[in-house]
Amino acid sequence: MTGTSEPTARPRVAFYAPMKSPKHPTPSGDREIARLTLRALDLAGFAPALASELRIIDLAGDREAQSALLANATAAAADLIDQLRDDPPDLWFTYHCHYKAPDLIGPVVARDLRIPYAISEPSISPKRRDGPWAQFVAASDAAIAQADALFWTTERDRPALSSAGYSSKMIHLPAFTEPGPEPAVRTDRGPVLRLLTVAMMRSGDKVESYRRLGAALQHLSVPFHLTIVGHGPAASEVKALFAPFAANVTFAGRIDDRTQFRAIMDQADLFLWPGVGEGVGMVFLEAQAAGLPVIAEDHAAAREVVHHPCAPPDDPNAYAQAITHLTDAERRTAASASARQHVLERHSLAAAARILRNTLGPLLR
Repeated sequence: MTGTSEPTARPRVAFYAPMKSPKHPTPSGDREIARLTLRALDLAGFAPALASELRIIDLAGDREAQSALLANATAAAADLIDQLRDDPPDLWFTYHCHYKAPDLIGPVVARDLRIPYAISEPSISPKRRDGPWAQFVAASDAAIAQADALFWTTERDRPALSSAGYSSKMIHLPAFTEPGPEPAVRTDRGPVLRLLTVAMMRSGDKVESYRRLGAALQHLSVPFHLTIVGHGPAASEVKALFAPFAANVTFAGRIDDRTQFRAIMDQADLFLWPGVGEGVGMVFLEAQAAGLPVIAEDHAAAREVVHHPCAPPDDPNAYAQAITHLTDAERRTAASASARQHVLERHSLAAAARILRNTLGPLLR
């Protein structure tokens, strides 16, 4: 005997994201959060593995589509049980479970294999129980009821979960990101304020945010140059909104390379995005991690992740004033340091890993 002990095997976690797999080809906040959750589980000391890529989502409230997805999920769950029965994972972890994208696989597998079951970002929608999503609502509610741990992220989901009697198994898991390297030192390039916006260009809330941003720029009296990173079906509509500032706006298109994306952030002074209808606000976290003060409107997502005070919604003059307030270089430098520290302390991958380690560990058999 040498006095050394054999290394303890990492607890294995079966991971599933019904709304969008972390391997999905289309970039989105949901895909990024799924990928980050896998990394956080790994950093927390677990061995996560993707259990299924079956996508379960119905955006239209189509009962026939839901029935077909239920049948597909039932078959997928049966196959997984057969594969895992002789050597089951230690825990099942699902990211996202709500009335449009319920977890139809995890509860079945976890119950049959008798392993703990956890969900992050669960959501209860009582008003949908009698509508076109009724069977998906029932499935989502049943999964949430079965879960041993519910990791809630946004304040809007907390009251319904608490009212349903789940307070004892609710854990707050703030939105998180990989902070990356220390931000570059931003040099003073004269009086022109370097502004950055990163967002998809699609109808609805995204175009509305772009509209509000364009309206705010009309009230801005300081020299500026705005770089917009993004693409989508509403690109022509978005570009038209900024036609009055054509000489001061650069459309950079879609950027997938993370190094190039961070370099663009390092070159900016402020990050602008009203954030109408944002779910979690991942882009706000990424900007702050790069030391970019964020100017957002006072909506639910921004309120939870943005360190700098938010502007009143749909008030272009107030939004412009918030930008002007940070034209002072010293004030902006202080806001930059605070933004980065805010992410490190509360919204980093390491912070999320600590929460997952401390709460999932006791569930393991």
